[in-house]
Amino acid sequence: MEFQMEMSMLNAALSLLILINTIGAVITVFRRPRSITSILAWLMTLTFFPVLGFIVYLFCGRGIDGETVYRFDNEDQKRIGEINALIHENNQEYHRSVNTTGSKLLERYLRNVEESPLAKGNSIDLYTDGKEKFSALFEDIRRAKDHIHVEYYAFFPDKIGTAFRDLLTEKAQSGVEVRLIYDPWGAKGSGPSFFEPLVAAGGQVTAFITSRDLIRKTRLNYHLHRKIVVIDGQIGWTGGFNVGDQYLGEYERFGYWRDTHARIVGTASFTLQEIFLKDWNASVRKKGNQLNYEDRYFVIPSKEVGNVAIQVVSDGPENKVDILKSAFVKMLLAAEDKVWIQTPYLIPDDTMINALLIAAQSGVDVRIMVPSMPDHPFIYRATQYYCNYLHQHGIKIYQYQKEGKGFLHAKTLVMDDTICSVGSTNQDIRSYSLNFEVSAFVYDEGTTLEMQRIFEKDMEDCFLLTDEIITKQSRWLRFKQNFSRLLSPIL
Repeated sequence: MEFQMEMSMLNAALSLLILINTIGAVITVFRRPRSITSILAWLMTLTFFPVLGFIVYLFCGRGIDGETVYRFDNEDQKRIGEINALIHENNQEYHRSVNTTGSKLLERYLRNVEESPLAKGNSIDLYTDGKEKFSALFEDIRRAKDHIHVEYYAFFPDKIGTAFRDLLTEKAQSGVEVRLIYDPWGAKGSGPSFFEPLVAAGGQVTAFITSRDLIRKTRLNYHLHRKIVVIDGQIGWTGGFNVGDQYLGEYERFGYWRDTHARIVGTASFTLQEIFLKDWNASVRKKGNQLNYEDRYFVIPSKEVGNVAIQVVSDGPENKVDILKSAFVKMLLAAEDKVWIQTPYLIPDDTMINALLIAAQSGVDVRIMVPSMPDHPFIYRATQYYCNYLHQHGIKIYQYQKEGKGFLHAKTLVMDDTICSVGSTNQDIRSYSLNFEVSAFVYDEGTTLEMQRIFEKDMEDCFLLTDEIITKQSRWLRFKQNFSRLLSPIL
């Protein structure tokens, strides 16, 4: 009898605990607006992992704090407006215009929502190999005369990372202004001690704002994912490569690393500079270290460098709408012939899935290229789920495996023969809503055709997903895919 009473009390206590946990989960998840898929994912996490789930939510589920949003909003909008007017004035020298309906609508949308101006008269070079990219970037840095602004998610203290730091140190010693922003979560091991030689030489280094006050703010889910370098106010670099030996294909685990990066010369680099200045001013601790929007940071080239129109766009959790995702949706819905996408992670939300399916069902040639090996297990299984799903709805899925290995990390999109994009933005919910990203939209037939050729060359190192391949996947693999898909809104 006594044992039965103890068991009854234990069951009652457990029932009460489950009830309290469930009520707490509902209150916690519905405290702020979020998507239905995110609500369901967090409810599942909080319900099935009572204590651990709330700890994870504390650090990863809360919205970005108001102080951070304020620091990004507190910028010199008047000066930014003047710089955008300078871009517009320079555009008058170039008669080539955005002339297709889809291009005009995309350009207008990005200009209205993000105030990102279309810059004409640029040159752009694409790099798909890490060694070639860093060789060209280092050459630009060696020629720098006034300033070098560097911003990377991952900056590892390995051979290429040390060589990069030492080159920046050398330039700082010669009197060139050097500033660097990094995300400690992406640059494990590259803390203040690693950058000490650069600081001692007169360079300035800061961790991105979202890595500060982690105990008080407990926001681990918001990362600087941008890759930006701006040199002397007129040369800009952006794309998918981080700084590390693995991006040069020197890690046995990944084999050859396929990525895409762009070198931009012209007034399109002004927007990259604006993004850097905003990130710098939001991240430095002392107000005296903040930067003004000086003329020397925005230099119109003394001679014509090209005739390419580019619109550089940033996005992040401080914005109320998912700007970059919406731009991709517009491209999908405006496409008449093709949309070819490269992304290491394919975890689209419902809006993006619908846009992909509408494009495919309208007769548009939709192709998506992803890696055939994981670097994050849950994310890879979720990617596999969406690859299977989209394949079954008429979308061609190519899986990259150069010489049986190799990792695809490029973040590109080609629409018809008129527009392409390159940047740091993956096709996943994290890039859409949580990370601080940047992408360049290029309104140029020549560049778009070059990116098409790159895609076609990569297809030689891919296999096409088929019904037979999906049928051979084991039940255990299917379970992992479906389970990871349930967690996809919070991965």
